[in-house]
Amino acid sequence: MDGFTRRTFALPGEASARDEKTVHVAGAGPAVIVMPEMPGISPDVVRFARWVRDAGFTVYLPSLFGVDGAYPTVDLGADVLRRACVSREFRAFAGGGTSPVVTWLRALARTAHEECGGPGVGAVGMCFTGNFALTMTLEPAVVAPVLGQPSLPLDDPAALELSPDDADTIRRRFERDGLTALAYRFDDDKWCTGQRFAAYARLLGDRFDGRVLPGDCANPAPPPFFRESVGTPHSVVTAHLVDEEGHPTMRARDEILAFLRSRLQTA
Repeated sequence: MDGFTRRTFALPGEASARDEKTVHVAGAGPAVIVMPEMPGISPDVVRFARWVRDAGFTVYLPSLFGVDGAYPTVDLGADVLRRACVSREFRAFAGGGTSPVVTWLRALARTAHEECGGPGVGAVGMCFTGNFALTMTLEPAVVAPVLGQPSLPLDDPAALELSPDDADTIRRRFERDGLTALAYRFDDDKWCTGQRFAAYARLLGDRFDGRVLPGDCANPAPPPFFRESVGTPHSVVTAHLVDEEGHPTMRARDEILAFLRSRLQTA
């Protein structure tokens, strides 16, 4: 986590230590909240966060699960996933509605906007947190949501991790404020399927910009958890990214940075 300042953030007015979370912060400029993928803030997630920082943003990297800054072993990753699935903060399965942790993330976005200024805040979710970037738009400060391979709910590939009321509010906000959600997946990802992208398109219409990369361009040698437990091309700009100029996954990274600039670095 070199180059990041470790902070503690709690919901305003909350006295309980259980509501406090660690947030790693770096950079200068408008705020972008980069959420970790399951099973935590790996070096690949940190690399992406540094790219966002170097593009002219203040990055807020919240610790939501796992071991910060480490590649997880297969066993540790499986344990983190099991605990997240039964946590009161997450709604991993169909019928659960919106994950409660989004309330904390929206409060973080409000604080980040107050600290950094600018037109608003960007939110990048990945995998387990992919849909959180969308539900964070319930906070008016969030104006640039990026959904990386959103994987919840785990047991229904055609469903969205949203309550009906939140879905309706988000749809109306996108129409009213002219927002767009940028999203990515691999075409053969079994955790984030074409059915899920179709569900987002039904919700948001042409305000959902879902982009699909061929699975055969994914990094063929990701860290062990992704190779053995995920078992499919999945993490577009982290574990399955190929760090070569012109590669499709690097173009996806550049598109995300351009999207954030267009929404957050306006005059």
